[in-house]
Amino acid sequence: MSKQRIRKLLLLVVATAAVLGYGGIAQAKTDPPPPVAIEVLTPRAVFTDHVKMRVRVKASGQQREFVKVSNPSRIVTTRVTVQPGVQIPWHTHPGPVFVTIAEGELTYVSSDCNRRRYEAGTAFVDTGHGHVHAAYNSGKTVTVFLATFLEAPETGPITIPADTPANCQISPR
Repeated sequence: MSKQRIRKLLLLVVATAAVLGYGGIAQAKTDPPPPVAIEVLTPRAVFTDHVKMRVRVKASGQQREFVKVSNPSRIVTTRVTVQPGVQIPWHTHPGPVFVTIAEGELTYVSSDCNRRRYEAGTAFVDTGHGHVHAAYNSGKTVTVFLATFLEAPETGPITIPADTPANCQISPR
């Protein structure tokens, strides 16, 4: 074999190794998705009409809860993606939240440790106003839900962190 042919072959081997090596590095650097991703779908908006609202919620086996929403202005909608087995920490909201499960399933845990599982195609109301709760993806696939918040503050967070209630530890997996 001629020296020129050996050089071309060697150059081809080095170039191939570099391309394959670079491709491997690029794949290795792919970051995993965040445990919980929140995307704001709408800006905070204000009703132009005077709106009053009273929400009555009665989950099976529980007492009715009434939520009076005298000024539901400052509405905002988010899309939340939760990876399997991941918990959304204990928190509350300034006002009620209407939640629609779009994909997967979500287990909602009240401060009394009562758990309710919601699957894709179902919805629920979180009463807010200090009602402390957590939630976790109890399924084997990604959970996606839409949350529409009423009485959201003009600026700042729409979720208020809270302490874990006594004797209510969550072990999603």
